Amino acid sequence: MKFNLMSKFFLITLLSLSLAGCTFIFQRGRRSDVQKIEELSRQVNNLSEAKTLLEDRLNQEIKDKQVKLQMMEKGLVITVVGDVLFDSGKAKIRPEAYPLLDKVALVLNENVPQFNIGIEGHTDNVPIRFSGWKSNWDLASARSLSVLHYFIDKRGISPERLSAISYGEYQPVASNDIKEGRQLNRRVEMVILPELTKVKEGKAKEAALKEPEENLK
Repeated sequence: MKFNLMSKFFLITLLSLSLAGCTFIFQRGRRSDVQKIEELSRQVNNLSEAKTLLEDRLNQEIKDKQVKLQMMEKGLVITVVGDVLFDSGKAKIRPEAYPLLDKVALVLNENVPQFNIGIEGHTDNVPIRFSGWKSNWDLASARSLSVLHYFIDKRGISPERLSAISYGEYQPVASNDIKEGRQLNRRVEMVILPELTKVKEGKAKEAALKEPEENLK
């Protein structure tokens, strides 16, 4: 499903706020702000196109509720249910999950090669007992790193584009009180990250150029 104009404007606004918190204000007609909006709009278009491609290639996985795609403030988020990728308490990727990761990697390599990717590991809140991990932090970290290394070693994604992080049990998306909720909380999120650094650099240069003017006032 492609973005409508309102959805696109909303995401551009969110990305803009993420640059410098709620104090970041666009001024009508200021050239630097027009350029920022154009840059953010270009990035939103690229992410929207990637989302459409992924929806097409992961159509069955989405129907089976193994994968979810969302445009969020942090970027395009590809959520994969952890039980699809890993056996219980394990961090080795199941061979059955390779085709799914391959589809994602193809889009990352061919369609959005300019974007970085953050890989986030999440678990439910069931304490680690018999799997050998010290905590859910360790398990989630190992799982995100497994996906990272798969992308590098098997699919040739540049390591400079990748990062891995563990949230353990501390960012649930459903209740851990029921089996279905715990299953949703065990997940890996692959986030295609907007290129906000470029916009930040533009803002810094603008501030440096305006500083002498302000000192003369």
